[in-house]
Parts: sequence; structure tokens; C-alpha cells
Amino acid sequence: MKTEQANDSPLLQAIRERIEMQPDRAISFRDYMDLCLYHPSLGYYMNSNRKIGRSGDFYTSASVGSVLGDMLAAYLRSFAETRSGDICLTEWGGGDGTLARQMLDAIRSGSPALYARLRFISVERSPVHRSLQSEALAPHMELVSYLTAEEWHAAGPWPNTLVLSNELPDAFPVYLIVSREAGWREITVGWDDERSCLTEVERPLSSGELEAFIRKEAIPPRTGQRFEINLDALRWLRTVAGSMGNGSVLLTIDYGHVREELYAPHRMNGTLLCYWKHQASDTPLQFPGEQDMTAHVNFSALIDAGKEAGLEPLGLFSQKQFLLEQGLLDELSDHNARDPFSPQARRNRAIRQLLLSDGISELFKVLVQKKGEPH
Repeated sequence: MKTEQANDSPLLQAIRERIEMQPDRAISFRDYMDLCLYHPSLGYYMNSNRKIGRSGDFYTSASVGSVLGDMLAAYLRSFAETRSGDICLTEWGGGDGTLARQMLDAIRSGSPALYARLRFISVERSPVHRSLQSEALAPHMELVSYLTAEEWHAAGPWPNTLVLSNELPDAFPVYLIVSREAGWREITVGWDDERSCLTEVERPLSSGELEAFIRKEAIPPRTGQRFEINLDALRWLRTVAGSMGNGSVLLTIDYGHVREELYAPHRMNGTLLCYWKHQASDTPLQFPGEQDMTAHVNFSALIDAGKEAGLEPLGLFSQKQFLLEQGLLDELSDHNARDPFSPQARRNRAIRQLLLSDGISELFKVLVQKKGEPH
């Protein structure tokens, strides 16, 4: 078992200082989560510890062989067929570069003409992840660029661009709210001097933006039920949509649900979870900066925000549906059953794992949104 983090950890001290600066000695959970994940030097995604894979804290779908990357390459081929000239692929929050490497490998080997038309842009805020990506994408360095979010927006609008994110909105910091008999309350983070630890503090809602979101979503006020509100994901989608040009498509892959499922009575504790060494917990105030923190994505809210920003929804698919539509079953191949470690056998297992295991392909969704018509 992991032991309690010492009270003198640098990130905990930074969080305490932020708390002490506030008049009511509490910060929003959103700001706490942002510090835990994105503090410039101490945040979980910004430090050099391995995050993804066996030696990390979680897996992504790109960890299961190259199947997801190959199917996204198939989607990119279809995307390019109806567009002339150069094609741009932009990935936001690409982590260690595994998925992009899989896609570019597949395009180069299977579609050299498209590869010659292709430009790849990575928008990644973590210096550690940019470094890992530069290693992973070294074989494709002639078509790879690294831009900050500000640089990407400044260079827009981007026509004929496929904008891709895989497990990005779930990692944006969220506000926590709870329904009480007296009305809505916000769960903030304070410091307990007696126990010398972080603690939850309930306060009135801190912004009209939260109140407006609750009304718009018609979140049911069941006494004691907690909900996450991911305003950062909506801001991200609106700004990306604003920089997309005609013929561009936004492909958002993540786990989550439509609002009716997210707000269902059986989710009394919400969906916020922490991951450390592949173990899930609901203890976000422990080990700040040392564990991943995520919440399920509200795809209904993303669709609505997209419409307001000029994006037409082309469909919300389960990952399984999306993969099957890209021809995943055609990738299954006959092999010598006596050699379970042959490349064909390993690939067949990866395909079955993506389609069948742990319901991952039903929990994961693919949201496709389009801006204007292609040229």
C-alpha cells in the first residue's frame, strides 16, 4: 500500500500557500485539480514519471497494440479522399506519442501518396511528453511540428484538418458540486490544521457560470448526489472550433456518457476517480501530484458547445462501433494456432481486447464534429 504523503512535499506546500491566500481559506476543486495535474514543474502530467503502460498508472487504447492507430489511419484516408491539396493532422494532448506514431507508420506504409500530402502537428503542454513524442516520432520528423495552443490558434483557421484528441477532456480539471436540501453547494479544498491535511469544504457556488451550467443541463437536485462540471473541456472545444477552417473535423475519443446517464440516480458519488499503479480510488486529496485524476466526459455538453461554435455533429459512436466502421474485423487474420506469440496471433488478441474486454469499447466514445464543407 502507498503511504500517506509527507506534509512537506513541495506541491502540497504550494497548494497550502494558495489556500492560505484566499479570504475563506479554500480553493475550488477545479484549481486544486489543476495544480495536482498541471503545476509547471510538480504536476502529475508535467513531471518525468512514467504515466502510461505497465510501469505507469494507466493504459490507453493506444497501449493495446497498434490497432487503434491503424483504424484512425483508415479514417484519415477516407477524410483525405474528399479533400484536395495538403492534409493536416493535429493531435491535442498526445501523451508519449504512441498513437501518432502508429497512425503515421500506417499511412507511410499503406498510403504513400497521402503521406506526401500530410502535415502532422502536436499541441502538447507537457515538456516531458513533448520530449517523449520527439523520440517516438523521430522517423517522421520531416512532417512533424510542435506548436503551443496559442501558436496553433494564431496560425488558424485550419482548413482540411483532422483534429484528434484521445483521452484529453477527461483530464481537464473539474468543479465539484453537491445537492443539499437547502440548494446547490460547491465542494472546495481547504486545510485542516488539527489533522494537518487537506479537507473538503462546502461553500456556496463560486460563479454564475456554474449556476448557468446547472440550469442548462437541468442537473437533478437529488439530496447528497455529487456531480462534476468540466467547464475547461467546453472552453477547449469552443476555442478549437473557432480555429478550425472549412472541411475540418474534430475527433474526440474519450470515456464518458450523454448527460442522462451521467446524472442517473445510481451515480450518487459522481465519476471522479484517481489512478495509481493501475489501482483506482476516490481519494483525490491524497498524494497530490502523484496520481492521475479523471472524470467521465459529458458528451451531450460537448455536442451542444460544438453547435454553438459552428460544428455540426456527425455522430457519437461507441469506440466499438467506430472501429467496426473503419473495417476492424477485416484486420483479423488466419495464423498458425500453435504459435500464440506470432505477430498475427498478437494482433488478433489486441483486436479482441479492444472489442470485448472490460466493456472498454462501450464506455469509450468517439465524437465526430465537422466545420463547414471540404475544399
